[in-house]
Amino acid sequence: MNAVVLAWLALCMIWGSTWLFIKLGLRDLPPFTFVGIRFLLASIILSLVIYFRRIRLPQNRGDWLFIAWTGFLCVTVNFGLVFWAGQYVSSGLAALLNATLPFFGMLIAPHYLPAERITPAKIGGVMLGMIGVGLIFSNQLSLQGALSLLACIAIVGGALVAAYANVLIKLRGRHLDPIVLSTGQMLFGFPVLLGIGVIAEGNPLHLQWTPLALASLSYLTIIGSCVAFILYFWMLQRIAVTKALVLLLVTPLVAVTLGKLVNNEELTWRLLAGGACIISGVGATIFYRQRTPASSPINKIVVPPLQLQEAPVKYES
Repeated sequence: MNAVVLAWLALCMIWGSTWLFIKLGLRDLPPFTFVGIRFLLASIILSLVIYFRRIRLPQNRGDWLFIAWTGFLCVTVNFGLVFWAGQYVSSGLAALLNATLPFFGMLIAPHYLPAERITPAKIGGVMLGMIGVGLIFSNQLSLQGALSLLACIAIVGGALVAAYANVLIKLRGRHLDPIVLSTGQMLFGFPVLLGIGVIAEGNPLHLQWTPLALASLSYLTIIGSCVAFILYFWMLQRIAVTKALVLLLVTPLVAVTLGKLVNNEELTWRLLAGGACIISGVGATIFYRQRTPASSPINKIVVPPLQLQEAPVKYES
């Protein structure tokens, strides 16, 4: 088994497991402080990587304003909603709903990027995904109540915002170094989150810093953000972007499986059927794009992550 395959498998496990660690960390930590500190620490580590690798920073003021704006959308809004919603829904469900991001990218992109046309395959994929979302939403309303349904809407809303940001990045940010772009987004995105946390959730030093909370924060910061980000771009230099995009199909499955095994999360027929529709919709679009390599996929930024260059920046949770 070569290094690229190992890297791909490692990313499947890392980005699939981040949803579980969000859920575990939220047992003891409030959401906005949790996510704010995560990206504060990750941005510091990645800034050191930029410094020691002597990566050139943007010299244009407009580039920094662009990084700040997309950082607000991708980190502040998207991840703020994801972590808040994580209090009320399972980790597997959150991962499945977050997988709707490519659908929104397909719908938004044609308004900004003429080459990104709406095709029958895209329409079919989006329809499958929306059927899946509808099944999941009906399940949450009937079993968990209005707050759980609101959390589902928040995750899908975050995916919509991140998709819009990714289209903007593809339109105006291709010249930016991916690691500089993502690190800058974290640097500009975390202060608002941390500020909301301090105001609404209290002094971070007075929170319940249990071993589980510290382990979750450390994993999401070091493994889920920094290691995964570097690994992802190392891999993209060696394989086609379309092959890397298959990660979007596998990570929700990993998240659902880990949620069940580790956290004993409930799996209902609506969740399984809805998840199958969402993943099938994403898969149909990916395979269509593999047959038409001239097009460039709209991907998720992060995190890592986080979700874009010709090989888009990909942020996972």
